[in-house]
Amino acid sequence: MNPHPHRRRPAASGPDRRRSRGFTLVEMLLVITIIGILAALVVPKMMGRSEQARQAAARADIASIKTALDAYEVDNGGYPKALADLLQAPRQARNWRGPYLDKIPQDPWGNEYQFAQPGRQNANSFDLSSIGPDGRAGTEDDFGNWTAK
Repeated sequence: MNPHPHRRRPAASGPDRRRSRGFTLVEMLLVITIIGILAALVVPKMMGRSEQARQAAARADIASIKTALDAYEVDNGGYPKALADLLQAPRQARNWRGPYLDKIPQDPWGNEYQFAQPGRQNANSFDLSSIGPDGRAGTEDDFGNWTAK
């Protein structure tokens, strides 16, 4: 029996002492390398997903605004001249029953949605579009209520 039970055993010396200290520098470098390789594989895939999510959000906004524009057209016999007419009654509105939206959203890249009535793509109604991630109108990343999904 130990005559002094409250005293701790002396720390191990030699090889046992090195094992009880934790990870070695080589082990830490190996773990960091593995994490770096995984990040290099995963991050680019996730970045592409975030851009797809922004495009999906913009398409959903366009669909929502289009629904409000169609409701305006049913009530007033024509489409408004500006998106702001969905929030406040314009003078020419005969039977305005809005507001048709709570607010006009910006696209996921922080730009205003583009509205033209009559439209260039939809001559009998309107064009509603996002100028896309580059923030410039008329480039290949633009899409609107006339483009395929």
